[in-house]
Amino acid sequence: MKIKKGQIVEYGVGEVAEFVNWLYFFHAWGFAPRYAAIAQVHDCIGCQTTWVNSFSEEDQAKAREAVKLMNDAHQMLGKLESKLTCKCAFQVFEANASGDDLLIGGVVFPLLRQQHVDQKEQPYLCLSDFVRPVEMGIPDKVGVFAATVDDSTLSETDDAYRKLLVQTLCDRLVEASVEKLHLYVRKEAWGYAPDEQLSMTDLLLEKFQGIRPAVGYPSLPDQSVNFIIDQLIHLGSIGITLTENGAMHPHASVSGLMMAHPQARYFNVGKIGEDQLIDYSQRRGLPVESMRKFLAANL
Repeated sequence: MKIKKGQIVEYGVGEVAEFVNWLYFFHAWGFAPRYAAIAQVHDCIGCQTTWVNSFSEEDQAKAREAVKLMNDAHQMLGKLESKLTCKCAFQVFEANASGDDLLIGGVVFPLLRQQHVDQKEQPYLCLSDFVRPVEMGIPDKVGVFAATVDDSTLSETDDAYRKLLVQTLCDRLVEASVEKLHLYVRKEAWGYAPDEQLSMTDLLLEKFQGIRPAVGYPSLPDQSVNFIIDQLIHLGSIGITLTENGAMHPHASVSGLMMAHPQARYFNVGKIGEDQLIDYSQRRGLPVESMRKFLAANL
């Protein structure tokens, strides 16, 4: 790990490889979750053959494909070690909640609240619920992060399989770098869980205290909040640029928030009404039609 000025952390591929969640890698290639179990099998021919033979005869062909993909992925990771760096930017800010907004480092970060829940008596959640209200007069904290892996030069090839392999590995590497970063933040940089001791399995199952909702995911669906994140931690410092819609480049990039509340959990904002769209647009300081475009999937 290399810590640079301005709370920028750089990891080598080998430093984050153990944090890769292979379930999502295999999902990207169209494999059912059971085939991702090859990642837990020793890479010798004997162990892999035994694993393949544990499947029914009709599923063994797919299992052999999974073995080949796993072996190719490991070989490619070795090649990427000297060619890629996982770059992360983060900062832990004093913050408070103000209704459905977060006040982070002097910047207003509007959020959305659920309008529908699956079961009666469940709360209608907003991420601001997990941060101390400003009315209490006591500051809380929120982490802001972004990470990227630039695979642009590596993807310039006519070999479609190699190109897709590099791209899907980089997607997993950037998520793995955030997993490692979050561990560092929890135990040291923020330090709210200094004694945390979790196995890699429990870590990937997110059994730690707190959450890190990512932009574009169900509890933080508005991609345009990347412009607010850019205000806070300067995405350009790690080579991320934003399109006019707030999409990040390079493609293998992720951004979001870190929250420490013991009861913080993920949820799906889901569908919102016209009234919330208008309210959110006002809080974002953007035209309703612009927000309608950003939140099309939630309308």
